[in-house]
Amino acid sequence: MTTITARQAARRALEGLALGDAFGERWFKRFRPPQEALEQIGRRRTPEEAEWRWTDDTAMALCVYRALLDDDGVNRNRLAAMFGATLLADPARGYGHGMYRLLPVLAERPGGWAREAVQLFDGEGSLGNGAAMRVAPLGAWFAADLDEAAEQARYSAEVTHAHPQGIAGAVAVAVAAALAARAGASGVPGAVGTAPAGAELLHEVAGRTPEGPVRDGVRAAADLSPATLPGRAAELLGSGRRMRASDTVPFALWSAAHHLDSLTDALWTTAEGLGDVDTTCAITGGVVAARTGLAGVPAEWLERREPLPEWVAEEN
Repeated sequence: MTTITARQAARRALEGLALGDAFGERWFKRFRPPQEALEQIGRRRTPEEAEWRWTDDTAMALCVYRALLDDDGVNRNRLAAMFGATLLADPARGYGHGMYRLLPVLAERPGGWAREAVQLFDGEGSLGNGAAMRVAPLGAWFAADLDEAAEQARYSAEVTHAHPQGIAGAVAVAVAAALAARAGASGVPGAVGTAPAGAELLHEVAGRTPEGPVRDGVRAAADLSPATLPGRAAELLGSGRRMRASDTVPFALWSAAHHLDSLTDALWTTAEGLGDVDTTCAITGGVVAARTGLAGVPAEWLERREPLPEWVAEEN
């Protein structure tokens, strides 16, 4: 089995995250009635659209990936500056309300992230899913050291998400991506790796996630049968309708953990849960692609997905 570098693993996760984000956005509730979406998902038919644009999930993940390339880790001041500049350069990517408030401030005063992030949501900080949705490339980068993956995930989250559960969501996704990347040496679906999968992976993720609702949700996901229908799993675990990390991460990781050999199947399963589909699919896609890359994905999906910036390819 061929070994891959940290950079290659992170690039795989980024590509899968961006694909999941763009794919999931097709099913987001504001575009079509839920029943119509479910019927098309059930038939495995994608909408007829010329381009699948990605959202803030990918825009912010690109900043995390750039931070890894530049610093081999997270420098929070520089990451804050990148987040702010990215929003100002292209604000129509579907950022959440809190980010429209926070990121322009960080663009001017990136060193003030600790003070500014905690002021969101009546001084509690954000417990949303924004830190989790962008972190899979970081987890893949630090696959060799799960403790470092968790710590760097915390650093990346703190810039925008001061609430402990917003941070916990990022830690859980990063650890899951790290574990998936350990088995992703060949990028061929079905390749045998050394990382855990299914309930075993989820239990290990839960064991490294800070206590609270996110960890409780990942443990519930570990106990949920892989034969559970995705819609039912989403009902039990949450699929991002409340926009909280605890309502998003468990279902996305349940879907990823049980489809580690097929990015395509993982994304269809996650989409069937509806909810905040671009974010759940971004999380699932980033984790699974850390193992598989884009192997097995339909060519038309890759043709339709909005391309990543040219510098990503140049840095590969």
